[in-house]
Amino acid sequence: MPEPSRPTAVRAAARNGYVGLTFDDGPSSRTPALLSALREAGLRATMFNQGNHADADPGMVRAQADAGMWVANHSYSHPRMTRLGRARMESEISRTQRAVAAAGGGVPELFRPPYGETDDTLRAAAAKYGLREVLWDVDPQDWNGASADAIVEAAGRLTDGQIILLHDWSATTLEAIPRIGRVLRAKGLRAGRICPVTGRAVAPAGPGRRGAPTGGR
Repeated sequence: MPEPSRPTAVRAAARNGYVGLTFDDGPSSRTPALLSALREAGLRATMFNQGNHADADPGMVRAQADAGMWVANHSYSHPRMTRLGRARMESEISRTQRAVAAAGGGVPELFRPPYGETDDTLRAAAAKYGLREVLWDVDPQDWNGASADAIVEAAGRLTDGQIILLHDWSATTLEAIPRIGRVLRAKGLRAGRICPVTGRAVAPAGPGRRGAPTGGR
Protein backbone atom coordinates (compact mmCIF):
# COMPACT_ATOMS: atom_id res chain seq x y z
CA MET A 1 0.00 0.00 0.00
CA PRO A 2 1.47 3.40 -0.87
CA GLU A 3 2.26 5.80 1.95
CA PRO A 4 -0.39 8.47 2.53
CA SER A 5 0.38 11.93 1.25
CA ARG A 6 1.78 14.32 3.84
CA PRO A 7 -1.47 16.34 4.16
CA THR A 8 -3.41 13.12 4.76
CA ALA A 9 -0.90 11.96 7.35
CA VAL A 10 -1.06 15.31 9.15
CA ARG A 11 -4.87 15.22 9.21
CA ALA A 12 -4.78 11.69 10.64
CA ALA A 13 -2.29 12.73 13.31
CA ALA A 14 -4.58 15.58 14.36
CA ARG A 15 -7.38 13.22 15.35
CA ASN A 16 -6.02 11.83 18.59
CA GLY A 17 -8.41 13.81 20.76
CA TYR A 18 -8.88 16.95 22.81
CA VAL A 19 -7.37 18.32 25.98
CA GLY A 20 -8.51 21.10 28.29
CA LEU A 21 -6.21 24.07 28.86
CA THR A 22 -7.40 25.91 31.96
CA PHE A 23 -6.20 29.18 33.51
CA ASP A 24 -7.09 30.11 37.08
CA ASP A 25 -7.27 33.41 38.99
CA GLY A 26 -7.90 35.88 36.17
CA PRO A 27 -8.45 38.28 34.75
CA SER A 28 -5.17 39.99 35.58
CA SER A 29 -2.76 42.50 34.08
CA ARG A 30 -1.21 39.61 32.13
CA THR A 31 -4.51 38.52 30.52
CA PRO A 32 -4.11 40.59 27.30
CA ALA A 33 -0.72 39.03 26.59
CA LEU A 34 -2.07 35.57 27.44
CA LEU A 35 -5.00 35.96 25.05
CA SER A 36 -2.65 37.15 22.32
CA ALA A 37 -0.33 34.18 22.86
CA LEU A 38 -3.22 31.70 22.81
CA ARG A 39 -4.63 33.24 19.64
CA GLU A 40 -1.23 33.12 17.91
CA ALA A 41 -0.82 29.47 18.90
CA GLY A 42 -4.33 28.60 17.64
CA LEU A 43 -5.42 27.52 21.12
CA ARG A 44 -8.61 27.95 23.10
CA ALA A 45 -8.88 27.60 26.86
CA THR A 46 -11.20 27.72 29.83
CA MET A 47 -10.66 30.73 32.07
CA PHE A 48 -11.57 30.06 35.70
CA ASN A 49 -12.07 33.66 36.79
CA GLN A 50 -12.40 35.08 40.24
CA GLY A 51 -15.54 37.15 40.67
CA ASN A 52 -13.75 40.04 42.36
CA HIS A 53 -11.34 40.29 39.42
CA ALA A 54 -14.24 40.16 36.96
CA ASP A 55 -15.95 43.00 38.81
CA ALA A 56 -12.72 45.01 38.78
CA ASP A 57 -12.06 44.52 35.06
CA PRO A 58 -15.25 43.50 33.22
CA GLY A 59 -13.81 44.52 29.86
CA MET A 60 -11.15 41.86 30.14
CA VAL A 61 -13.78 39.19 30.82
CA ARG A 62 -15.52 40.24 27.62
CA ALA A 63 -12.15 40.13 25.84
CA GLN A 64 -11.68 36.52 26.98
CA ALA A 65 -15.06 35.54 25.57
CA ASP A 66 -14.53 37.50 22.35
CA ALA A 67 -11.20 35.69 21.88
CA GLY A 68 -13.08 32.37 21.88
CA MET A 69 -12.28 31.34 25.43
CA TRP A 70 -14.79 29.73 27.78
CA VAL A 71 -15.30 31.66 31.00
CA ALA A 72 -15.87 29.71 34.22
CA ASN A 73 -16.28 30.23 37.97
CA HIS A 74 -13.36 30.13 40.44
CA SER A 75 -15.17 31.65 43.45
CA TYR A 76 -15.42 35.34 44.24
CA SER A 77 -12.48 35.94 46.58
CA HIS A 78 -10.47 32.68 46.41
CA PRO A 79 -11.05 31.45 49.97
CA ARG A 80 -10.60 27.93 51.24
CA MET A 81 -14.16 27.02 50.43
CA THR A 82 -14.42 23.86 52.53
CA ARG A 83 -13.82 25.94 55.65
CA LEU A 84 -16.91 28.03 54.95
CA GLY A 85 -20.53 27.42 55.87
CA ARG A 86 -23.01 26.54 53.13
CA ALA A 87 -24.40 30.10 52.91
CA ARG A 88 -20.96 31.62 52.39
CA MET A 89 -20.11 28.96 49.81
CA GLU A 90 -23.22 29.87 47.86
CA SER A 91 -22.42 33.57 48.12
CA GLU A 92 -18.93 33.04 46.69
CA ILE A 93 -20.37 31.05 43.81
CA SER A 94 -23.44 33.17 43.04
CA ARG A 95 -21.56 36.48 43.15
CA THR A 96 -19.10 35.14 40.60
CA GLN A 97 -21.90 33.89 38.36
CA ARG A 98 -23.37 37.41 38.36
CA ALA A 99 -20.02 39.15 37.87
CA VAL A 100 -19.04 37.02 34.86
CA ALA A 101 -22.46 37.30 33.22
CA ALA A 102 -22.64 41.08 33.79
CA ALA A 103 -19.20 41.47 32.20
CA GLY A 104 -20.27 39.67 29.03
CA GLY A 105 -18.61 36.34 29.69
CA GLY A 106 -21.86 34.37 29.58
CA VAL A 107 -23.27 32.31 32.43
CA PRO A 108 -20.57 29.88 33.65
CA GLU A 109 -21.30 26.15 33.56
CA LEU A 110 -18.08 25.06 35.28
CA PHE A 111 -16.71 25.65 38.77
CA ARG A 112 -13.21 25.04 40.09
CA PRO A 113 -12.73 25.29 43.85
CA PRO A 114 -9.68 27.28 44.96
CA TYR A 115 -6.72 25.04 45.80
CA GLY A 116 -8.70 22.08 44.45
CA GLU A 117 -10.25 21.63 47.91
CA THR A 118 -13.79 20.27 47.79
CA ASP A 119 -16.36 18.19 49.63
CA ASP A 120 -19.95 17.06 49.24
CA THR A 121 -21.35 20.31 50.64
CA LEU A 122 -19.40 22.42 48.18
CA ARG A 123 -20.33 20.20 45.25
CA ALA A 124 -23.98 20.53 46.24
CA ALA A 125 -23.64 24.31 46.48
CA ALA A 126 -22.14 24.44 42.98
CA ALA A 127 -24.81 22.13 41.61
CA LYS A 128 -27.49 24.50 42.92
CA TYR A 129 -26.26 27.02 40.36
CA GLY A 130 -26.02 24.46 37.57
CA LEU A 131 -22.25 24.18 37.82
CA ARG A 132 -20.08 21.14 37.17
CA GLU A 133 -17.03 20.93 39.42
CA VAL A 134 -13.79 20.58 37.44
CA LEU A 135 -10.37 19.77 38.86
CA TRP A 136 -7.39 18.64 36.73
CA ASP A 137 -5.23 15.73 35.63
CA VAL A 138 -1.87 17.49 35.20
CA ASP A 139 -0.43 20.20 37.47
CA PRO A 140 2.85 21.69 36.16
CA GLN A 141 3.08 23.80 39.35
CA ASP A 142 3.39 27.14 37.59
CA TRP A 143 1.98 28.55 40.83
CA ASN A 144 5.10 27.24 42.55
CA GLY A 145 7.67 28.78 40.24
CA ALA A 146 7.94 26.01 37.62
CA SER A 147 10.07 26.88 34.60
CA ALA A 148 8.68 27.19 31.09
CA ASP A 149 10.51 23.95 30.21
CA ALA A 150 8.79 22.10 33.06
CA ILE A 151 5.40 23.46 32.04
CA VAL A 152 5.87 22.35 28.43
CA GLU A 153 7.04 18.91 29.58
CA ALA A 154 3.93 18.58 31.74
CA ALA A 155 1.67 19.57 28.86
CA GLY A 156 3.29 16.81 26.83
CA ARG A 157 1.91 14.25 29.30
CA LEU A 158 -1.69 15.13 28.47
CA THR A 159 -3.86 12.51 26.79
CA ASP A 160 -7.32 12.63 25.25
CA GLY A 161 -9.91 14.15 27.58
CA GLN A 162 -7.44 15.32 30.20
CA ILE A 163 -7.15 18.77 31.77
CA ILE A 164 -4.09 20.82 32.73
CA LEU A 165 -4.01 23.39 35.54
CA LEU A 166 -2.36 26.70 34.59
CA HIS A 167 -2.56 30.23 35.95
CA ASP A 168 -3.47 33.47 34.22
CA TRP A 169 -0.77 35.49 36.00
CA SER A 170 2.25 33.19 35.53
CA ALA A 171 5.07 34.65 33.42
CA THR A 172 6.60 31.23 32.74
CA THR A 173 3.23 29.88 31.59
CA LEU A 174 2.89 32.78 29.17
CA GLU A 175 6.38 32.00 27.86
CA ALA A 176 5.43 28.34 27.42
CA ILE A 177 2.25 28.87 25.35
CA PRO A 178 3.81 28.71 21.84
CA ARG A 179 5.67 25.51 22.72
CA ILE A 180 2.58 23.97 24.32
CA GLY A 181 0.79 24.52 21.02
CA ARG A 182 3.56 22.78 19.11
CA VAL A 183 3.72 19.86 21.56
CA LEU A 184 -0.03 19.26 21.33
CA ARG A 185 0.00 19.38 17.54
CA ALA A 186 2.90 16.90 17.44
CA LYS A 187 0.80 14.51 19.54
CA GLY A 188 -2.27 15.02 17.37
CA LEU A 189 -4.17 16.73 20.19
CA ARG A 190 -6.33 19.83 20.05
CA ALA A 191 -7.37 22.27 22.73
CA GLY A 192 -11.05 21.69 23.40
CA ARG A 193 -13.82 22.76 25.72
CA ILE A 194 -14.67 21.03 28.98
CA CYS A 195 -17.99 19.23 28.84
CA PRO A 196 -20.29 20.34 31.69
CA VAL A 197 -21.80 16.85 31.81
CA THR A 198 -18.67 14.70 31.97
CA GLY A 199 -16.08 17.22 33.14
CA ARG A 200 -13.71 16.04 30.40
CA ALA A 201 -12.19 17.82 27.41
CA VAL A 202 -14.14 17.37 24.18
CA ALA A 203 -14.40 18.95 20.74
CA PRO A 204 -15.50 22.60 20.74
CA ALA A 205 -19.22 22.95 20.10
CA GLY A 206 -18.69 25.78 17.62
CA PRO A 207 -16.29 28.42 16.37
CA GLY A 208 -16.77 30.67 19.40
CA ARG A 209 -17.24 34.40 19.19
CA ARG A 210 -15.89 36.71 16.56
CA GLY A 211 -12.16 36.43 16.01
CA ALA A 212 -11.97 33.13 17.87
CA PRO A 213 -9.49 30.43 16.87
CA THR A 214 -10.96 27.09 15.93
CA GLY A 215 -9.39 24.94 18.62
CA GLY A 216 -5.90 24.23 17.29
CA ARG A 217 -3.94 24.02 14.10
